[in-house]
Amino acid sequence: MKHLLIVLLALFSISCFSQIKVIHFDSGKLQEKRDLYVSLPASYEKNPTKRYPLLVLLDGDYLLNPFLAPLNYGAHWDNLPEVITVGISQDKNNQREQDCGLDQVTGMPDGKSVNFFDFISLELIPAIQHDYRTTNFKIIAGHDLTAAFSNFFLYKENPLFNAYIGMSPELPVNMEDDLSKILSSTKSPLFYYLSTADGDDKKMQERIKDLDSKIQATPNPNLNYKFENFKDASHYSLVLNSIPSALYQIFSVALPISVLEYETKIVTLKEGYVDYLKNKYDIIENSFGIKNPIRITDFKAIEAAIITNKDYNELDALAILADKSYPKSMLGDYELAIMFEKKGDNPRAVRYYMSGFNKEEIADLTKDMMFAKAEELKKTFAKKPKIKGKVGQDVAKQETVEEAPATETPAADTPPTEEKKQ
Repeated sequence: MKHLLIVLLALFSISCFSQIKVIHFDSGKLQEKRDLYVSLPASYEKNPTKRYPLLVLLDGDYLLNPFLAPLNYGAHWDNLPEVITVGISQDKNNQREQDCGLDQVTGMPDGKSVNFFDFISLELIPAIQHDYRTTNFKIIAGHDLTAAFSNFFLYKENPLFNAYIGMSPELPVNMEDDLSKILSSTKSPLFYYLSTADGDDKKMQERIKDLDSKIQATPNPNLNYKFENFKDASHYSLVLNSIPSALYQIFSVALPISVLEYETKIVTLKEGYVDYLKNKYDIIENSFGIKNPIRITDFKAIEAAIITNKDYNELDALAILADKSYPKSMLGDYELAIMFEKKGDNPRAVRYYMSGFNKEEIADLTKDMMFAKAEELKKTFAKKPKIKGKVGQDVAKQETVEEAPATETPAADTPPTEEKKQ
């Protein structure tokens, strides 16, 4: 009954999202048609050249919506990158148990589960990559039975997925030993999230904790690993706790510069602030295949660190990066204007404030602000005109010249001097 309710809610929600497609995939490996729920990012149609990481959900009937909520929320605030999400339906005619069925002795896929494994690796992934603009970064997620099954993709020499989200996995025989060895020896960057809860079956919970202990006993710099044990959570409410935590773990490097990152990693640098920013976005592109322009907030964070540490020459490099990222905007000129202003060269600062005035506004940088800054700085170096009547030597000389007698006699019809003044 519980699964039926979840499926009905999922299907109702799916019908409410125009960006979600239900595809009846004809699988040669499974010898049947399998429903897929494909959720495209909101920007997919607007940006025809942009590519997105791929998230594959086992138990797609009831995991799709719990994943879409934090993904959409994070994308709205630019905290999480947009991804293409594909949920695999497994809720009809015991598909779930057949898809993930294992040999009781070896604990390995057997029979139809081998076909399901091949369906994902040889049919589903190639088809999605062909039909949609995906990057090479792929995530797989599952819950209990399907969470354990997703681990078998790690048993391959070149794992199909880059990141794994395992929520309360029902570990088959020997998996905690096999998996910990694989994760401790991986040579490629890998993300692995594991969770359990008080409401899990006690034997299941003990084995998950044992797996965690073995993973942590042999740390690997190539493994980005996180384990969570949720108190007062059931086997099912654990899912809603795990999903956002796992997503933010995987995409942590792609997040905007936070206050913590600024205070612990950036402002403490002695030099190389702009290099830090470049490296951050190089890692995002190399890890996830995401090529996005540098956020304005990240520019401002680096600018603040440079000013705080009075390394004003770095603002020149920041201006070059700004012109490369936003060539039509006033951002680059603004950074140069700030640099010269901080160095006390106000005439050159004014020049760049006025140069930026002629370019496009960006974020909180406006034409009014650039003009006002220029006018304010002009007051600090403009020549002051001499004022008649001011007491001083120059005025005295001027008055002496003005009082010198005329060399020519005024014409007869010239009015008296007093009348001219009037």
